[in-house]
Amino acid sequence: MKVLVAVKRVIDYNVKVRVKSDHSDVDLNNVKMAVNPFCEIAIEEAVRMKEAGTAEEVVAVSIGPKVCQEQLRTALALGADRAILVETDDELQPLTIAKLLKAVYDKEEPALVILGKQSIDADNNQTGQMFAALAGLPQGTGASKVTIDGDKVNVTREVDGGLQTVSLKAPAVVTTDLRLNEPRYASLPNIMKAKKKQLDVMSPADLGVEVKQTFKTLKVEPPPERQGGIKVETVDELVDKLKNEAKVI
Repeated sequence: MKVLVAVKRVIDYNVKVRVKSDHSDVDLNNVKMAVNPFCEIAIEEAVRMKEAGTAEEVVAVSIGPKVCQEQLRTALALGADRAILVETDDELQPLTIAKLLKAVYDKEEPALVILGKQSIDADNNQTGQMFAALAGLPQGTGASKVTIDGDKVNVTREVDGGLQTVSLKAPAVVTTDLRLNEPRYASLPNIMKAKKKQLDVMSPADLGVEVKQTFKTLKVEPPPERQGGIKVETVDELVDKLKNEAKVI
């Protein structure tokens, strides 16, 4: 079984994000970038499948500028066998990414496609679902457990009422949630080996996909700073402040 894993380059989650002075976007100058944490979980799950003998090959794919090769090399160091970069400097939105992934899927014909449920920058949580719809594949979103049983992919997902398990017939799409696994760290020997692994580069034109923007960002603002809390002596004082100052009751 071949597993295709999507990898996105995002600002490292430890970095305090800055907004540009003109509020047009987030400032990426001299900012540390990393693999999206949900994508790390997707890579880990695919590599575990290979280690268990369920998967024969793990292919990592990323879409974006040339510098995304850095995150693909990380995926290779974590255990992916080879990587594909769909290189473009254009602004990418979920629908376009889904179309490009669909083109890669048609080329690679994997039995399973694993994506992070969302990225920590845009937080759209749309690409996996759009890709599954375009490819006509069954999907299990927000997976907290994935098991392979022949040509069936059983996905346990957290819902409001508890846990829901869906059975998908391969080929299928799975998007990963936080509790699915704990990603490993890349060892130095594996980082060195990753430099020699195959990394193919292609363009959207090579895949027959036109990059389009379907929506426009009007303004980006940082969240308001949180105000300090206060202590009250009595319940009556608390109710008074909630009613007259906070005006929430």
